[in-house]
Amino acid sequence: MSCWLARLRKVCVVAQIRFIPGWRKSHKWHCFKAGVRDAVPALIATGTWGFVTGIALVKSGLTETMATLMTLLVYAGSAQLTSLPLIESAAPLWLIFAAGLVVNIRFVIFGAALQPFFRHMPWRKRMGLGFFSTDVSFVLFMGRYGESKERGGADQLWYFLGIIVPGWFAWNGSSLLGIYLGAMVPASWSLEFAAVLALMAIIVPLIQTRPMAMCLLVAGLVAWIGQPLPLRLGLAAAVVAGVVAGVATERLTERAKTS
Repeated sequence: MSCWLARLRKVCVVAQIRFIPGWRKSHKWHCFKAGVRDAVPALIATGTWGFVTGIALVKSGLTETMATLMTLLVYAGSAQLTSLPLIESAAPLWLIFAAGLVVNIRFVIFGAALQPFFRHMPWRKRMGLGFFSTDVSFVLFMGRYGESKERGGADQLWYFLGIIVPGWFAWNGSSLLGIYLGAMVPASWSLEFAAVLALMAIIVPLIQTRPMAMCLLVAGLVAWIGQPLPLRLGLAAAVVAGVVAGVATERLTERAKTS
């Protein structure tokens, strides 16, 4: 046993001397760190929403084991929260899946926008990136590379990984805390409102162009008007309306410049 431990220690020392310093100096590592650095402010909002979702899962009647599996396998807060009242009311399974599909239909738009950056990769890896993608990762990535003419570079992949990896750990870690420790948190803390404020602190600084401002304004208005709609259809309508408004504003701006 001591012989194997000595060999393992030697391998670790060699790895630290030969590989880790080189990796830290590589361009991929710098891009990954840039993604992590940009994602750090968003982790507060992600963690808060994850914690709130974990509490909601247990309070809806799910066991801690079921809530844990749902958090790790679904990894979609809006779909989880939408499905809870349907699960409580013993709704048909197809309706629960349909509700989750409607709420997350925005990721079809996100995936179409990200496709030019990752289309050179095998479909299995693209599916993996899609599973770990979030609203925050899309906003941060497109804010940095959305106007880039060169697409498909390694720097873009590693920057994206730098965003989604800490986001996954933050969401699931905080969600598990909510599942197992949420009963200790008083309702007077209003964590849902704190999460909204944290998200606004991330999004507002990104409003630097007229199309982006119009996109958020229209999406927010449609989401507010669509609150009474069932299955959170207002959220899906807000995404579509925001994208259309942003694209239309961008085209009108370009026409005004060329005329």
